[in-house]
Amino acid sequence: MTYTLWGSAHSLYTGKARSYLIKKGLPFRERYPSDPEFASRILPAVGHFVVPVLETDNGEIIQDSGDIIDFLEQRHAEPPLEPQSSVQQWVSLIFDAFGSEYLLPLAMHYRWSYRDEQETFLRAEFGRAMVAGVDRSARRESAARTMEFFAGFLPNLGVFPEVIAAMEDSYLALIDALDNHFQHHPYLLGGRPCRGDFGMMAPLFAHLGRDPVPAMLMKTKAPNLFRWTERMNAVPISDGEYPGYGEDYCGQDTVPETLIAVLKIVFADWTPGLKADADCFNAWAAHKKAGDVVSRSGEPQIHPNVGKVEYPWRGVTMKRGSAPHMLWMFARAQDLAAGSAGEAGERLNALIEQVGGQEAMELSLAKRIMRDKNMLVLA
Repeated sequence: MTYTLWGSAHSLYTGKARSYLIKKGLPFRERYPSDPEFASRILPAVGHFVVPVLETDNGEIIQDSGDIIDFLEQRHAEPPLEPQSSVQQWVSLIFDAFGSEYLLPLAMHYRWSYRDEQETFLRAEFGRAMVAGVDRSARRESAARTMEFFAGFLPNLGVFPEVIAAMEDSYLALIDALDNHFQHHPYLLGGRPCRGDFGMMAPLFAHLGRDPVPAMLMKTKAPNLFRWTERMNAVPISDGEYPGYGEDYCGQDTVPETLIAVLKIVFADWTPGLKADADCFNAWAAHKKAGDVVSRSGEPQIHPNVGKVEYPWRGVTMKRGSAPHMLWMFARAQDLAAGSAGEAGERLNALIEQVGGQEAMELSLAKRIMRDKNMLVLA
């Protein structure tokens, strides 16, 4: 079977799904939304304009990068791309949610706050995704209209002039720690990628590792991290840069010390926003019932919010739309931790304490969130 991945090179979440398909060794072809069949077949099936979308040879259509990975993991056992031990599974889920959701505002900031410096590149990228077969100037003009729409997301993501310095400082600290890790290890948890690697590829490839301004920043400040983005888009699991490393996850359910340093940064920066999101969601959900769409407007949204959040962070005040999708992804790590018992549970609890994750892991939602028909709803 040859799969079809509907997406684009500059799409954040397409980068996650594409990397998974490559590392899984699954044959696929990539098609762009500018293809007329996207509008005639895929858009009506999904219900709204969004990528990535996976299509099978027999017409099954799966939307959402995480759902695509879940679907394919059930179909294809080899090669294994998820550790079986509880501590490493938890770490993988944490990085999946952190990369897929928390890093989204940073990725969008570096794309749109530096738009002037990379305008021609962005017009080419958006143009090839939106319009096929026209002359270059017409494609660029068409792209400009779409770009205005996406650039308008920044306020809802909390990107304002007064917080940009703090955001950039946090990003530099994160990529410095990741750079040190990838000097010693090819992937997050050892010799093969996991779900967490694919989640981190979402922002760290299409936006932060490919757009001209952040790509140069990554190459000059974190070259080992940039090399990891290249490795994640290469078919082989092993890399000659690490002779004798092997293709297994770290033994005995351990986590590299270099990754523990990254996890400490993750929870220090992530926890204040997670808490604000949980409080906002609980206030909104108090008067809602099972089956209600998770959205302030009541209409399905690609990145839904249920109100505004405001919280202190790194010496500034963050103000943005809430992020229930992030809570939904984070709950997978919470569920795994809650279900871990015995010696494995003790080791996981010790790691959570070591990296400063207790407060985040103890957050509780008044109602559970689930995905149904390509949207978030209350369970």
